[in-house]
Amino acid sequence: MASDGTRKQFWKRSNSKVPGSIQHVYGAQHPPFDPLLHGTLLKAVPKVPTTPVKAKRVSTFQEFESNTSDAWDAGEDDDELLAMAAESLNSAVVMETAHRVLRNHSQRQGRHRPQEAVEPEQKPKPSPEPPVVPSGDLRLVKSVSESHASCPPEELRKLSWSGVPKPVRAVTWKLLSGYLPANADRRPATLQRKQKEYFAFIDHYYDSRNDEVHQDTYRQIRIDVPRMSPEALILQPKVTEIFERILFIWAIRHPASGYVQGINDLVTPFFLVFICEHADSEDVDVADVSRVPEDALRSVEADTYWCVSRLLDGIQDNYTFAQPGIQMKVKMLEELVRRIDEQVHRHLDQHEVKFLQFAFRWMNNLLMREVPLRCTIRLWDTYQSEPDGFAHFHLYVCAAFLVRWRREILEEKDFQELLLFLQNLPTAHWGDEDISLLLAEAYRLKFAFADAPNHYKK
Repeated sequence: MASDGTRKQFWKRSNSKVPGSIQHVYGAQHPPFDPLLHGTLLKAVPKVPTTPVKAKRVSTFQEFESNTSDAWDAGEDDDELLAMAAESLNSAVVMETAHRVLRNHSQRQGRHRPQEAVEPEQKPKPSPEPPVVPSGDLRLVKSVSESHASCPPEELRKLSWSGVPKPVRAVTWKLLSGYLPANADRRPATLQRKQKEYFAFIDHYYDSRNDEVHQDTYRQIRIDVPRMSPEALILQPKVTEIFERILFIWAIRHPASGYVQGINDLVTPFFLVFICEHADSEDVDVADVSRVPEDALRSVEADTYWCVSRLLDGIQDNYTFAQPGIQMKVKMLEELVRRIDEQVHRHLDQHEVKFLQFAFRWMNNLLMREVPLRCTIRLWDTYQSEPDGFAHFHLYVCAAFLVRWRREILEEKDFQELLLFLQNLPTAHWGDEDISLLLAEAYRLKFAFADAPNHYKK
């Protein structure tokens, strides 16, 4: 067991990019705090309305309301979007899909390693042959490409859960996020209106980025953006400027949280998926954005802003002062793991590895720093198909992700090596099959525990 001096030495190491170095909690605004000492931060308190710092004169309430309509309001499509959000997945279909994935994987593993035993708690219950929806299902392509028909939200979610084909991923994500109306006839006008709104925000606020009140926010954004991946794309001047604008506008229009490290990563998947429609390279990570028409780039920028905003609306307590949403979710993850794999939980506890030391980043960056970007995009197909996917289903994905490494975790007998492993998990070669297996196991956990909230309590 590591001494207090050893743990402190490794906890204080910098967030180095050098492989094998223990990293501090990425994205924390403040030194990690003990939820028991700061319990009041986790309790629900009445929200105090906050007023954005004025970059220009706001003379009337109507003008103020118009300028901040995107911060918390769904816009004029409220009823339609709420109806879409209310549509849940067909649980039977997805549960059967999860069982099929797990069963097929177990059979393949059994053929390759006949001596290897499957632990009882990891073996799914027997179920009839499921109506599995393949990831490249042509029904999804057809359903989102028909120009004069409305997309049934439930059907779209069911088809998207197992993966969205690349040719229709952009429009599917816009529909699943609630950004585009389900009625195809209304989409062009919606896109035009939202693009106009976004660039009105740019005109209204962006010149204030070097004002004293905003300069710290803008400086931090300019530091963080060049550190993002994929570098070949992000470091192109036009892309860097787009990311800086999106992050700055979002930050000053959401003063309850402002900009926090980690939010920058959440922009990347949307931008990549949307720019893919216009890039002339099959590998969008290295696409030359300077060859994309200017009007197409403007559309991509506006669409990215609005979709990121809708994602963050559901998890904003992750990024408010002291990040109470993340603190609470890390605690929930710990209790869930204690229930589903007590041996792993006990092993980490015995070696004094705290969940906050590795799982904070999992929540702050939605696992984007733990798996390749191609896997993140596949993961988000399902997150957007699940009700509250980013806020709720992500917890079960993290639990399945941790237990996926149980053998390696149990083999490590040292605090330092355990933390090094958990902060540098070997996922560089992961692909769709690995993510499908992870999601299937996560759905099995959700199916077993979601209606039993006492599993979060000791």
